[in-house]
Amino acid sequence: WSLVDQGAACLDLVTPTHFTSAVAEALGDEKWPVPVVWNTGGYDRVETLRSLEGKIQIYLPDLKYRTPALAERYSGAADYPETAAAAIREMVGQTGPCVFDENGLLKRGVIIRHLVLPGQIENPRRCLDWIAGAFRPGEVLVSLMSQYTPQPGAEGALARHVTAAEYRAAVQYMENCGITGGFTQERTSAREEYTPDFDLSGG
Repeated sequence: WSLVDQGAACLDLVTPTHFTSAVAEALGDEKWPVPVVWNTGGYDRVETLRSLEGKIQIYLPDLKYRTPALAERYSGAADYPETAAAAIREMVGQTGPCVFDENGLLKRGVIIRHLVLPGQIENPRRCLDWIAGAFRPGEVLVSLMSQYTPQPGAEGALARHVTAAEYRAAVQYMENCGITGGFTQERTSAREEYTPDFDLSGG
């Protein structure tokens, strides 16, 4: 509440799924004066999300993959595509279409994020196809991200950044799908200084 009193526009819960019960209890049944955001990788069980119904105004899930093989290869979760799809449908079912306030800030709705990966131009196409087929124009927003940054030990295509051509192709495909509500990024978002060290030091 103190952050709200200081002017916070929302309460953003980042990767909170493993704390769902505690979060639900802390939020209680009262309406918060600002939107509560569930910021997640999309790998959420529908049953978990249903326990939050009425408590979350904005869902911010990733849609990382649409093919089980790629999900297994990069995340060790071949069931990610079907799990994320079911989760996102539940999220949209809870919030309804996106609603903005008089200042243009999102009050309620779902923003689906997709990170374009180097060497995987077919993956964003599959993800965007699914979004365009699953939801009406403007029902959800899409954040198409270019910020992939290679991590130590990365091999193959993942050892490099997304090229300008790869990202332009993804943006163009999103427009061709009729997805006009959403966000794109400057490729400078992938600069290393924006990415923390993953050395497990906690620093």
